[in-house]
Amino acid sequence: MTRAQETLLGVSGLRKAFGGLVAVRDISFEIRRGTIAGLIGPNGSGKTTVLNLITAEFPADAGSIRFRGEELLGRRSFEICRARIARTFQLVRVLPGMTALENVMLGRMFGAEPARPAPAKHEAEALIARVGLAGRAHMYGAQLTYIDQKRVELARALATRPQLLLLDEWLAGLNPTELQVGIELIRQIRKDGITIVMIEHVMEAIRALCDTCVVMNAGEKIAEGTPDAVLSNPQVMQAYLGTDTGAEDAAA
Repeated sequence: MTRAQETLLGVSGLRKAFGGLVAVRDISFEIRRGTIAGLIGPNGSGKTTVLNLITAEFPADAGSIRFRGEELLGRRSFEICRARIARTFQLVRVLPGMTALENVMLGRMFGAEPARPAPAKHEAEALIARVGLAGRAHMYGAQLTYIDQKRVELARALATRPQLLLLDEWLAGLNPTELQVGIELIRQIRKDGITIVMIEHVMEAIRALCDTCVVMNAGEKIAEGTPDAVLSNPQVMQAYLGTDTGAEDAAA
């Protein structure tokens, strides 16, 4: 097996319950190095909970999460970041009283390879420009539009120097032009050697970007495979798209 074919992330028997609600039920999947994988399914299916377990937002009840062959369960969130896993959030988390540049600098200063302020500022400026925020670097987080806050959050995640990037509906809310720019940006991030897992409801992006997809419903994995294969799966049509006919039109 070549390095590019290695399993970077392996999830096995992952389980999380909140009281009587089982949010994630014995989920297993593997993510190959250098790929883009989609984690898709209807709202409430447990997708974000899986990312929260990977990044130690809260502890798993059972299972295993192995990254580069090492177990992650039991580590704290900052240790996950230092292990080279970064993420964005479905509900954007930027520091409103700091500038866009300062937000991104934090990722570089406290990420996988902590840097002093001067080199962190230099790299943050480049990342701010890369995500389309050149000229807005000195705006405060609270002054930015929601879409620009998402760009800041992505730049901050990249500043931590991840090998694995988890995107939670990062493309949601973009207009058609912004969507195409966003898709191309994700392609370029992959070309930098970063493996990506993306939660997304925009099927155009899933088809354009993903090598494989894991489909969840009601906390369980119901399908796995290429985007075309899973989106033509009758169980996925019923659970995710809400119908067993006309699914391709609904997913377009």
